[in-house]
Amino acid sequence: MLTLLGFAMIATFLVLIMLKKMSPIAALVLIPALFCVLVGKGAELGDYVIDGVSSLAPTAAMLMFAIVYFGVMIDVGLFDPVVRAILRFCKADPMRIVVGTALLAAIVSLDGDGSTTFMITVSAMYPLYKRLKMSLVVMTGIAAMANGVMNTLPWGGPTARAATALKVDATDIFVPMIPALAVGLLFVLVLAYVLGLRERKRVGTLTLTEVLVEEKETVPAGAGAGGGGTQPRPATGGTAGSDDFQGLDPHRPTLRPELYWFNALLTVVLLTAMIMELLPIPVLFLLGAALALTVNFPHMPDQKARIAAHADNVLNVSGMVFAAAVFTGVLTGTGMVDHMADWLVGAIPDAMGPHMALVTGVLSLPLTYFMSNDGFYFGVLPVLAEAGQAHGVSTLEIARASIVGQPLHMSSPLVPAVYVLVGMAKVEFGDHTRFVVKWAALTCLAVLGSAVLFGIV
Repeated sequence: MLTLLGFAMIATFLVLIMLKKMSPIAALVLIPALFCVLVGKGAELGDYVIDGVSSLAPTAAMLMFAIVYFGVMIDVGLFDPVVRAILRFCKADPMRIVVGTALLAAIVSLDGDGSTTFMITVSAMYPLYKRLKMSLVVMTGIAAMANGVMNTLPWGGPTARAATALKVDATDIFVPMIPALAVGLLFVLVLAYVLGLRERKRVGTLTLTEVLVEEKETVPAGAGAGGGGTQPRPATGGTAGSDDFQGLDPHRPTLRPELYWFNALLTVVLLTAMIMELLPIPVLFLLGAALALTVNFPHMPDQKARIAAHADNVLNVSGMVFAAAVFTGVLTGTGMVDHMADWLVGAIPDAMGPHMALVTGVLSLPLTYFMSNDGFYFGVLPVLAEAGQAHGVSTLEIARASIVGQPLHMSSPLVPAVYVLVGMAKVEFGDHTRFVVKWAALTCLAVLGSAVLFGIV
């Protein structure tokens, strides 16, 4: 019964948000609350929610201060050179812009944090998509898939979880998988090329000069007067959500060109400390945001204005995370996740035993989408590995196969970073889901097929 209710709860949630019958926040809260009552554990709903909130509170804190930090960096112009470089490479060609999105997301993903990747990628690319009237779900979909492939880096999370759960070395999992993951990234780039051609056919192209002229015409006369003013102009807050081409607006009053190298060094130090795990990530972003605000905007009114400019993103994302805590809390607390996992493992025919690595790879797609990485890697993977060992399949093969589902996992409603992506891009989560699921699943299968072909799995 718990297995059936678990699948029904997830299906109900996905259908309602994809049909836009409920907002994601409302669905994440009300659907699990209803099913908790149906399970007969309504009296324990409070405990489940508190447990879920407690587990995701550090993530919510990290996202809150990361949004403020990168929002300030966007305001002061840290990423303006990146936008200009991408624009020159793309030449306002939709095909190049979509490919550039994939490349940028893949490169930034080297820091191992999905939220950071999406904030930087959307901040740089959103103005291009908006100006050329391109599909924003193409941007969110390509960025999510590129990040999903790169999320398999040893410091990205899944590989480390698999290594910990199965007591093997993360390097022994990741290094042999590099050829297959490279194929996966190549698949994303080819897909970006194809989708870019489709966008080019739909919206046409503009020359670089035409885009710059259009942008110049959007800047009010006299906007740059005074140059050193510190009061933000309401129409040009410099956030990714603005309809103006903020990345190339040289007149917005929040720019701090004299502090460019300080801000660049601060960002490099912050990301380095994050990779080296010198402090917990929420603490690093809290310190970074406070320092960035204090140095770039020493006057209190200016600091308040910058915080207010990014308040919508902070509230939307942190609210979504805490709402997701209700969903995960109920799914885990009622035991639905465990029963779903046991049912899936038990449904595997004995004849598939010698092929447990392939089975693990296929199962990683739905399981990492419908449950957290922690739930899959610490709850399900050890069972799959044990079943594989009984048929002579090595633990390392099982571990390698377990990471192929990450391109799809990064668009799971249980991944907080995806709400940063769709929130900053102003894309409905349901629209993103409808677009990305099929392409992300194909990316996963490309990785798995390559791993089998190369003899890795």
